[in-house]
Amino acid sequence: MNDNEHILARQVISLLDLTSLNADDTDATIVALCRKAMTPVGPVAAVCVYPQFVSLARHTLNTLGGDTIRVATVCNFPGGNLPLAEVLAHIREALENGADEIDVVYPYRALIAGEEQPGRELVAACKSLCKGRALLKVILETGELNALLIRRASIDAIEAGADFIKTSTGKVKVNATAQAAELMLHVIAETNPEVGLKPAGGMRLLSDAAVYLHLAERILGKDWVSPRHLRFGASSLLDNTLQHIGLSAETPTQGAY
Repeated sequence: MNDNEHILARQVISLLDLTSLNADDTDATIVALCRKAMTPVGPVAAVCVYPQFVSLARHTLNTLGGDTIRVATVCNFPGGNLPLAEVLAHIREALENGADEIDVVYPYRALIAGEEQPGRELVAACKSLCKGRALLKVILETGELNALLIRRASIDAIEAGADFIKTSTGKVKVNATAQAAELMLHVIAETNPEVGLKPAGGMRLLSDAAVYLHLAERILGKDWVSPRHLRFGASSLLDNTLQHIGLSAETPTQGAY
């Protein structure tokens, strides 16, 4: 592995939202995820878990010395079609339990049906709860949208207060693609470069993440790329990235930072 690949691997790990959103997740699953987040070359950016595991994830990370790792959770997930009042109640509870970031699914089915207002209202209402307390990441489910609707949803989410726009839930047939990410990055560049991008779903190899990293650098510049502006939502990407460094997730972290 050359020096450039080593630098790339470390950078990707620092931008990773290490994710476990499985129906069979247990307390043990989440504890193991948090341990894995403390990698031999430094912590990931965040762990992303279902709402019922937020408190456990925060406590576990703090116990491990991972207080800089943020805890993200999902709401209106994965269908994007819950009543607004229910979504807001879930967000309030997640915030009270220590969530640092809320990944909320945009009502993309309403947009497909020609209704733009539900998406704008949902994002604005979620932002009012999250402002000053948590980052709001809005999942557009781009694999279900055409290019015109991806652009419309991106603009509406940003104008309504999204801190990030995110491609996918990882629960549909088509998840993150370079084409969708490029379109979203151009919208960010045109509207508000302070907004971040989170490609999610389908990334398993370091080379997969590199595609999005290079797109972001080309469109918004190398200085834009940081955990505040770019995240990778994945569950298995870490293993492959550590392999490129010659390590594994089980390598002891002591003294590695």
